[in-house]
Amino acid sequence: MAPTANPLAAHYSRFRVGERLLLTGHTHQAWPDVGFEAQQRAWLDAAELLDLKWPRVAEQADRVRAGFARLLGDDARNIALGQNTHELVTRWLSALPFDRRPRILTTDGEFFTIRRQALRLAEAGLGVDTVASRPADGLAERLAAAVDDRTAGVMVSSVLFDTSEMVPDLGTVAAACERHGAALLVDTYHHLNAAPFDLGALGLQGAFVTGGGAKYCQLGEGNAFLRVPEGCRMRPVLTGWFAAPEPLGGVSGAVAYGDGVAAFAGATFDATSHYRGAAVFAFHEAQGITTDVLRRTSRRQVGLLKAAVEALDVDPARAAVEPMPDERRAGFLAVRATDAQSLADRLAARGVAANARGPMLRLGPAPYLRDDQLTEAAGILGELLISSA
Repeated sequence: MAPTANPLAAHYSRFRVGERLLLTGHTHQAWPDVGFEAQQRAWLDAAELLDLKWPRVAEQADRVRAGFARLLGDDARNIALGQNTHELVTRWLSALPFDRRPRILTTDGEFFTIRRQALRLAEAGLGVDTVASRPADGLAERLAAAVDDRTAGVMVSSVLFDTSEMVPDLGTVAAACERHGAALLVDTYHHLNAAPFDLGALGLQGAFVTGGGAKYCQLGEGNAFLRVPEGCRMRPVLTGWFAAPEPLGGVSGAVAYGDGVAAFAGATFDATSHYRGAAVFAFHEAQGITTDVLRRTSRRQVGLLKAAVEALDVDPARAAVEPMPDERRAGFLAVRATDAQSLADRLAARGVAANARGPMLRLGPAPYLRDDQLTEAAGILGELLISSA
């Protein structure tokens, strides 16, 4: 009997999601076909309008801001956009008062965007303190206890990028930062659109939040954001000419900044990504693809993969599902393996797209896949583990 078609797959025809075993939902989800049409529209607008395209670009950017704001439970006026999170995180870092507070605090479980930059800042002489990210239980408390009056900023993820485990109680960190006057930056790249995120419910109304569209949001590269708390008066040292109405003006010769989120604006960018992002957000709304729907789908799909991997007759010292409470597992399944990268390479040779980070083989389903595709991929993983035992 032929497998039951996933009705969503027809909207992702250019990625051929119905024909391929794409367990890349955590790193590069397929883009719906509307994104291709939007990219063409961006090119045609540029060809027709030249420099007069920018008001139309601004409309697309506003729709992208609104899309991210919906996922955060926030106001679109608090969303700054950038081409990637590094661009935005470094602007944020450059606005911190290191002359008075010569210390930042982070964890050893951050993605390379934050981790590499923090290590380089430490080499340059900035005080960088790191707390252990594991166990995730207690991580928020460890961070909160380490914040002091010398801390300029704290950087932490809401979902750990290598294991997909949600970090509980981040409101505890936010409260500690508020008490000591430190800024808090939360990286939500592996959280947003994989699991519900609500600033108010999480106690993060005063936090900066970053993330982007290249993974679970299906927007593709070039769509990153920084949520800026209301009332922010920071002045990034790394500043683009979009950050003020008069780029070089200011009182007494000081460089002027726009209010709040405007201060984190950059400079001229490739507008194509915003056309694509706006079209994909609109597609999700039209299809009823909400975070709640995606969470239910993801938990079922990740649960199916988890059960299939756990049923394999493999020495757990060789490969085992990374343990955590199921309700805290976000958008992918992490399998701790002695040869994770080799497994990812051999899976690719067998037609299964996945990837590895350190000792973790990461298997990321997506809402356009069928269950039989997931079980087939897990079966191929089992064959590889058994054949090389």
